[in-house]
Amino acid sequence: MKITNLFGAGAIFLAAAACTTNPITGRSSLQIANNSEIEAMALQQYKQTLSQSKVITGSQSTSVKNVGNRIKGAAEKYYAGIGRSADLANYRWEFNLIQDNQVNAWCMPGGKVAVYTGILPITKNDTGLAVVMGHEVSHALAGHGNERISQQMIAQGIGQASGLAIRNEKTASVFQALYPLGAQVALLKYGRNQELEADEMGLYLMGMAGYDPRQAIPFWERMESTSSGSRPPQWLSTHPSPGNRIADINKDLPKALEYYKAAGGKI
Repeated sequence: MKITNLFGAGAIFLAAAACTTNPITGRSSLQIANNSEIEAMALQQYKQTLSQSKVITGSQSTSVKNVGNRIKGAAEKYYAGIGRSADLANYRWEFNLIQDNQVNAWCMPGGKVAVYTGILPITKNDTGLAVVMGHEVSHALAGHGNERISQQMIAQGIGQASGLAIRNEKTASVFQALYPLGAQVALLKYGRNQELEADEMGLYLMGMAGYDPRQAIPFWERMESTSSGSRPPQWLSTHPSPGNRIADINKDLPKALEYYKAAGGKI
């Protein structure tokens, strides 16, 4: 793993010790922030966002909850199978549908998920929804929030050598900058490697959950058709182009189809 913006042997040792390996993709990332702290802030932010939004309940939200729970269950089964259930022990999953015309969905650290009604005409069905939710859940499972916060902390010289009070204050400051309150919460700009990892991991998770991963391609084609104007949907503003994404998905499909077949899917 290449570490940049670090200084001193102590910092390099800390970075090496804090590398986390994704058990599904094998990618390593630097995560030095405190997950419990991040998840507590995410919960507070999530509750506040829901309080300021129109949350859809009843039958309209059934698909979001069902798809979310199937993906969550697939992840839990996979992690249990490799002896890493403890990785998910502190997740407190929630899946909510928000009335908003934005083409948007997001998952905060700790498993707090929101899907906006504006993306449903593009997902069309539960399988299309699984593409979106698998991707967003993967950001949380892979610790991409911790990784982004850690990158900012390192850039600002905030590490384990800093006092606890300073770390807590700075972590909160970085979190607020990366996860703006309300509708803008979905605009966290993940890096290219993080986006590609969420694509790959999400494809595998939807396959594990029994959703046909081949349907990710027509979903992204529909998404691309909505961005033909001067302004792309908000959900695409921080994501790689659908065309490039489809090429990468094609490379990951054979493995995703293996998971889908193992889950009882028909090839």
